Amino acid sequence: MAAVADFRVQPVTKARRVCVIGAGASGLTACKALSDAGLDWCAFEASDRVGGLWVFKNSNGKSAAYRSLHINTSRDRMQFRDYPMPASFPDYPEHRLIARYLEDYAQRFELSRGIRFETSVTRVEPSANCGFEVSLSGGEREHFDAVVVANGHHWDPRLPPAIPGTFSGVSFHAHAYVDPTEPYDLRDKRVVVVGIGNSAVDIASELARAKGDGRVFLSTRRGAWVLPKYVMGRPLDQASNLPRVLPEALRRFLAELWYRVAVGDPTRFGLPLPDHRLGDAHPTVSNDLFPLLGAGALEAKPRMTRFEGRAVHFADGSVEEIDAIVYATGYRVTFPFFDERFVSAPENELSPIPAGHPSENPGALLHWALSTARTRDADRRAASKARRRGTVGRLCLAEREQHAR
Repeated sequence: MAAVADFRVQPVTKARRVCVIGAGASGLTACKALSDAGLDWCAFEASDRVGGLWVFKNSNGKSAAYRSLHINTSRDRMQFRDYPMPASFPDYPEHRLIARYLEDYAQRFELSRGIRFETSVTRVEPSANCGFEVSLSGGEREHFDAVVVANGHHWDPRLPPAIPGTFSGVSFHAHAYVDPTEPYDLRDKRVVVVGIGNSAVDIASELARAKGDGRVFLSTRRGAWVLPKYVMGRPLDQASNLPRVLPEALRRFLAELWYRVAVGDPTRFGLPLPDHRLGDAHPTVSNDLFPLLGAGALEAKPRMTRFEGRAVHFADGSVEEIDAIVYATGYRVTFPFFDERFVSAPENELSPIPAGHPSENPGALLHWALSTARTRDADRRAASKARRRGTVGRLCLAEREQHAR
């Protein structure tokens, strides 16, 4: 009879030593919260600096930042309460400013001294006694009472299901995109950008402005709520004047009514209607998409259905000769250091918690921070929770979409 892996973890009432995986925005705020709670921690970062995906061409090879990337939440919404962004920053800072802000944040709270740079976590396993055994890229193996997972979720590209036929042009995921000339020169080319999220719209808009004698198509299988960056002269996420005492359903109805009046019908531009209510999925924020579609600089297409060399067939029956395809189709949530039977996220959903997992008891040891901690008081609340419980929180998924992706 085959042996069955035992992933049960014995609870402890207080974590004595905590491992933090990653020093991006979530990892940094976790480190500060642990420091505020008086806990001993050590963070491991594969890169030579903090900042995660906001570090353009990060040496760890995992940053998805392209040259023109800006945040799509405003400065005042993204900053941390105890360390505001400089007033000199624009409403929507570029990636270099965000990377500098996170570096300054780490220096202000002396976090870098507890981070081991250019060190990757290769394996995390529950210990037979208590806590976790953490294996490192240098061959070391260390014991920790708790593990904070902040390895990000915009580094493992996800491609759509295979399309029948063979495409003979260039194709690549948006993770590799830098600008219209890198990794390939797409000027004067016929390009399809697949997707309707923020990256897809940013990249398609940029290529449309640089297309020269080429053509740029935006192919999407579903609709999205495309919102402007400014409303009444203020950043979108600061412009709502709806009283919070109103029921959520009424607030949503009024917001959708405003959208129909102020933004209009996306089908006029060849895009499908959203198949979900406003707020049920992450919106796309762009001032460029509709004007470019309206000017003919960018052309909307439905999903691709078949390849024949460079001929790309679309669901509406149209066929276009295409030189390159950019897949801005998202990322897989991946934990390469865990046994998949312990923790995994098939289809980007966390797998069921194994029997005996520490989240089932008050001495929970795993705290998930998969996305950037964008809320201004995220670190304050985390520290407060840690102090109240005398432990490192219960298992939770901080799925607060970043940044500009």
